Amino acid sequence: MQEKQLFEYAVIRVVPRVEREEFLNVGIILYCRQTKFLQCLYKLDVERLRVFCPVADAVEIEKNLASFERICRGAKGSGPIGALDVASRFRWLTATRSTVVQSSKVHPGFCTDADETLQQLYTQLVL
Repeated sequence: MQEKQLFEYAVIRVVPRVEREEFLNVGIILYCRQTKFLQCLYKLDVERLRVFCPVADAVEIEKNLASFERICRGAKGSGPIGALDVASRFRWLTATRSTVVQSSKVHPGFCTDADETLQQLYTQLVL
């Protein structure tokens, strides 16, 4: 039997009009310290976004979401934040901010497979 590991996750949200505080869940970011796992999954439903805000810049929002993914991987082009250790990248990505792309509060849980848990959360909370 595999040992359960503590993980933390947040929902990635698009808030097209910050002043209205309405949002669309578009992704999940999941971090597991024991396995140094940090990944996100996202999908921007442009049609749904247009219902919330017809003038929202979907291309720019998609670029911002792609930067979340690059920072999670610590990939080239992810800037100084991408060069931080895994825990610091997660904390930076989930910090409270008042922007079009933001995250929910961080929630904890236990899992045996972080990738599988990421997929499950994505299915339950985004799709």
